[in-house]
Amino acid sequence: MLEIHHRNVLIFAMISASVLLFCQAIGFWINNTIPQNTTLELTRLVHFTHLRNFGGVFGLAQGSGWLFSLISIGLLLGVSAYLIVNPALERYEYICFGFVVGGGASNIADRLIYGSVIDFIDIQHIPFWNYVFNTADVMIHTGIWPLLILNFLLSKQAISRESNHR
Repeated sequence: MLEIHHRNVLIFAMISASVLLFCQAIGFWINNTIPQNTTLELTRLVHFTHLRNFGGVFGLAQGSGWLFSLISIGLLLGVSAYLIVNPALERYEYICFGFVVGGGASNIADRLIYGSVIDFIDIQHIPFWNYVFNTADVMIHTGIWPLLILNFLLSKQAISRESNHR
């Protein structure tokens, strides 16, 4: 059991580090290739628009990036500690949280390196959507949504099995 836990923690660490490096490499490329506040049109639907976010999610609280960094650091440390000390988790949880922690760490790294988060993915022609985001945000969602869906489905199955045994 302990060997499986160590393997899962290693998987979590490798995914987190890979996501962090991948997101930072893309941000570095954007920063050095596309001038701020300009757009590179890839397709009619997808543009790369180099913007800086000095606030938090959806650009809220501009100028308070430091606060979001502190909160994020606390959350990432808490999630990492939870995964390290809890051997009863499923492998998918380590994998999903690896994406979340790697993406969150990349946004923190952006704030430390550049003083703001580099956002650039600009999806056009979607009604009521005018947000620009980055690969770290995509990675966070890549981890969160499967985690939520799997936990919901698996908990419903456990409840169903429990009620069938009564």
